[in-house]
Formats: sequence, C-alpha cells, structure tokens
Amino acid sequence: MKKMCVILSLLTCFSVLQAAETIKLKSSASISGEILKQTDQYVIIDIGIDVLSIKKSDIESIQSQTPDTNQPADTNNMQREKGKLYYQGDFPKVSIEVCAEKCSEAVVLVSRPGGLGSGFFINEQGYLITNFHVIEQETLIEVTLFKKTDSGFEKVKFKKVKIIATNPFLDLALLKIEDIGQTKIKYVPLANIDNLKAGEDVFAIGNPLGLERSVHDGIVSNKSRAFEGIVYIQTNTDINPGNSGGPLFNMRGEVIGVTNMGYIFMGGLGFAIPVNYVKHFIENHEAFSYDKDSPNTGFRYLQPDSKAKKNEDKNSN
Repeated sequence: MKKMCVILSLLTCFSVLQAAETIKLKSSASISGEILKQTDQYVIIDIGIDVLSIKKSDIESIQSQTPDTNQPADTNNMQREKGKLYYQGDFPKVSIEVCAEKCSEAVVLVSRPGGLGSGFFINEQGYLITNFHVIEQETLIEVTLFKKTDSGFEKVKFKKVKIIATNPFLDLALLKIEDIGQTKIKYVPLANIDNLKAGEDVFAIGNPLGLERSVHDGIVSNKSRAFEGIVYIQTNTDINPGNSGGPLFNMRGEVIGVTNMGYIFMGGLGFAIPVNYVKHFIENHEAFSYDKDSPNTGFRYLQPDSKAKKNEDKNSN
C-alpha cells in the first residue's frame, strides 16, 4: 500500500507523454499507462516502472490518449537554435503515409538549362539544400514548389534563386528563394544522426527522371559506408537521376541525409550524404560563400608535385 501511494504521488506530478490511457481516480490522482486487462472488479495498467491493479470502484474515468497516426506530428515540436538556419525536431514514429503527407510540400524541383534535380526547404525564409552537381556551372536556376490545394497540387515557380554557398567536395549547395512573396514555405527538420541504425525504415521524396513528387521507401543498408574519402548512408531506397539533392527521411519525418548517388542498373544501391555533414555545411556556410564571378567556386586541394617532377628538379641541380 505504501508503494502504491508513492507511485500515485509521483504520477500526480509527472505525466507519461507516450501513454495510451489515463485513469482519473476519485481521489483526484491520475495514472497514465497502457491498460493490459480489465476484469469486473479491476483494471490492470502498465505504467512503465510497474504494473498496477486498480479497483474499478476507485476510478472516476478512463481517457484514451492513443496517438493519432493519421495526423502529422505537431510542427511546434521543431526547435531552431539562435543563429542557425535549420530546425530540429522531436517527433514520434508514424507511418510512411503520414510522413509523406507531412513532408511533401517541403520538397522541391530544382531545374536549370542543363537538367533537373531535387531539393528541400530548411526554414520558412526560403533557404533550401540541394546537391552541388545539380547547379554546377549554372546561375540560371528555377525552383518549383508543389502547393497543396483542395483539388490536388499547384505548381508555384520561383525564378529569383540565389546561390548562397557551395561545397563541391561534399556535393552540397545552399540556395535561397528571393521572390517568395506571400507564399507560405513548408520546411522539414534535420535529424540527429546519432540515433540512426542499420535496418531502420527510411524513404525518399524527389523527382526521378522528372517524375514529380515520387516517394520511394527502403531501409538503411549501412549507416557509414566510406567512399572516396567521405562517409555515406547506404540505402536500398531507389535513387535515380532527378532524385539528386532531395531528402532521405526517417519515419519521424526528419531528414537523415541528402540523396546524391545511385546505380541505375543495380537497383537497391543508393547513397545519401549524412545529415551531420549537412548541418556542418549550413552552420559554416560563410566559409563556402558563392562567388558569382566564378561558377566553380568552392575550396580545392592543391595537388602535390609528382615524384617524377621532383626527380627532374633534383637532377637539374
């Protein structure tokens, strides 16, 4: 009985946010947890730290708090640290249908005279991420947003697109829409890469081969695949030309990476730039500021002299 009183007093002060039901007692205390069983006289509830048997005669009401997986997560859960351009979130896992519904408007088509790719907004001010190779050697860029309406999707095109920063080595570019006007921008949060696990369900939204707003699902095949000096997320999610620069999401609707490579004739072998690289690039974008007078701007490594060249210099002396 003493143990029961201690538990009840703790539960009166702290609510369990993940609980399925809340039992309100006639004593004004409330207990949140998962109801395992009900008999004629008792309700058996799992509160996480213990399993309790509560007399029905002591219960005033039972309220269901089962999360509604048919609704997207509350965007108020997004947090944006002072001085940063991107948001982070704390969302529960939901179905791919819910995630796609919530995230699709933040994914855009990035087009240029030489081709097209994908991208995604990271805040309401019109900043977006794509691949460097999507805009490489181009300054005439157009971004198409797919706005939801009662009758479907409406294309909203932006032609004043500024290149803010580029990182050719990581294949990333930061853009900003300058003609937003009254258009409300939907954006997506960036995930915590530390929580990523191999085998985790993921999905990509993009425009493969120009097929707009395509959704492909899969899993994380390997969370740290080394390739040409960079660690990538390997996934069996289909990544095709046109997906480049688009987001790879977890089942919380958070971006875990930026898709940039896939093998057309080898299905189930795709790669994404991990979100920790993306965050570092955004936070230090001033170091990679775009120079409009040099379309190939970005840092480069100076190649060392070849051994043959060094030997020639040595012999000449």
